[in-house]
Amino acid sequence: MPPSSIVSSLRNAGCVFAEDEAALLTEAAGDGADLDRLVARRAGGEPLEYVLGWAGFRGLRVVVEPGVFVPRQRSGFLVEQALAVLPAGGVVVDLCCGSGALGAAVAAERPDATVHAADLDPSAARCARRNLAGRVYEGDLFAALPPELRGGIDVVVANVPYVPSGAIASMPPEAREHEPSIALDGGADGLDTLRTVAREAPSWLAAGGHLLSETSEQQADGAAAALADAGLAPYVERCEELGATVVAGRAVHDRQDAGHS
Repeated sequence: MPPSSIVSSLRNAGCVFAEDEAALLTEAAGDGADLDRLVARRAGGEPLEYVLGWAGFRGLRVVVEPGVFVPRQRSGFLVEQALAVLPAGGVVVDLCCGSGALGAAVAAERPDATVHAADLDPSAARCARRNLAGRVYEGDLFAALPPELRGGIDVVVANVPYVPSGAIASMPPEAREHEPSIALDGGADGLDTLRTVAREAPSWLAAGGHLLSETSEQQADGAAAALADAGLAPYVERCEELGATVVAGRAVHDRQDAGHS
């Protein structure tokens, strides 16, 4: 397929960055027939990251298998916030890890840290093991982690599902039709999983440890309230450039301190 035909096929399918995607698909293809198959998959609405087998994230090529949540560029801000509060030699847990992109980025940028990751979805846990050397667990939130981590985690990054159930139908088709609903649907107001994580986090965090989670701008106040209700001292960070909102909570000694960060 000539390069111009590839670009036209992708543009007609609604790919905004058709030229860039055409170059990536051409690079990934083994031969002409393989290229035709890759273009057909992408033009058919499959996420580019599934077609390529990887996603670019903070300078890494993160393996992404079909059926696993695709890391968003805005989640790089979540990594930045985690790095800002991570002590030297700290322990990090990437909860609801999906491909393990967040944990892999932390490990690459802070090799002194010990990074663990967990996901309920077996496909996600398998994929994350390809991006993180060991310490990837399959199971439901903190219950998946080794018990010896309790009380010793410095930073939990939890990119929990936060799309309200009623908003799933309005998501772009490539997310709605290809990514697992378990990684998207956060319940009626989008905060169900975050509330559960927040309730359990204080017993797992070290003194002064932090829980950080991505959310939407509209959900930030409710998310912060959920962390405060769990006994964490909440704060919200925003990045206009990436369109990202992170709600975070610091572990405190008692609830009397929870209003101060």
